[in-house]
Amino acid sequence: MSGFVEKPEPVEVPGLTHLHTGKVRDLYQNAAGELIMVASDRMSAYDWVLPSEIPDKGRVLTQLSLWWFDQLSDLAADHVLSTELPPGAPADWAGRTLVCKSLRMVPVECVARGYLAGSGLVEYRRTRTVCGLGLPEGLDDGSELPAPIFTPATKAAVGDHDENVSYEEVARQVGAETAAHLRQLTLGLYARARDIARERGLILADTKFEFGFDGDTLTLADEVLTPDSSRYWPADQWQPGRPQPSFDKQYVRDWLTSPASGWDRTGEQPPPALPQEVIERTRAKYIEAYERLTGLSWS
Repeated sequence: MSGFVEKPEPVEVPGLTHLHTGKVRDLYQNAAGELIMVASDRMSAYDWVLPSEIPDKGRVLTQLSLWWFDQLSDLAADHVLSTELPPGAPADWAGRTLVCKSLRMVPVECVARGYLAGSGLVEYRRTRTVCGLGLPEGLDDGSELPAPIFTPATKAAVGDHDENVSYEEVARQVGAETAAHLRQLTLGLYARARDIARERGLILADTKFEFGFDGDTLTLADEVLTPDSSRYWPADQWQPGRPQPSFDKQYVRDWLTSPASGWDRTGEQPPPALPQEVIERTRAKYIEAYERLTGLSWS
């Protein structure tokens, strides 16, 4: 089993049609056909959307995405039209809402990896490959790869795993020309973001992008380079051969799989609520990532 522990009811706003409730974001459409994307404070882990929220998380994700869209604007168009609240929207939507172009989404998660971690590490240990790409012997948890690689995945519904696929499978699904463009854009955006993060004392180990077509233009969509879609590690603590300290939800994952939670990840029961200490420390990690990357103070 997996999915929502407690699925929220969508907020009703005059003039907006609710389209989808995702793991973190709620999606609406206005009368002009534009998409309204609202980032909640929900936290997901191990394919569950947890019963506990992380205060300010949705605002951090939204504001950090906006900052990154600006840093990447010469490399890729993005889907943002406005940050103005729709008329009648609740005050809580402020800072967490984007009015966006409606795109024809590409059904592929575009992942770039510069370091070995997560599902890539699992596959490497089994086959010495990641998404069918052969890698040298001798790499370990957290090792830097000889060069960044494009390791796409299929998009999963709430409660399901994204599944790594080969580049050839992407080409089969979307066509050779689009697949080549996705790979080029993904690796170019990763390289720019990796260098910016490095200047701020952070390692961008890997990240996930989503793209859609605005007419014939491949356009960057959803969130970008947030702690939910990326692995950031403090450069001064990087040490291959062990899990790295991170600025993502790893603190939540670690607690859920610890004896303290009492939760059996392989069982049928949903995960429990998070202790206040875990909530506060996770919130602090997200805010620290925002402040270190942007140089701005969170308030």
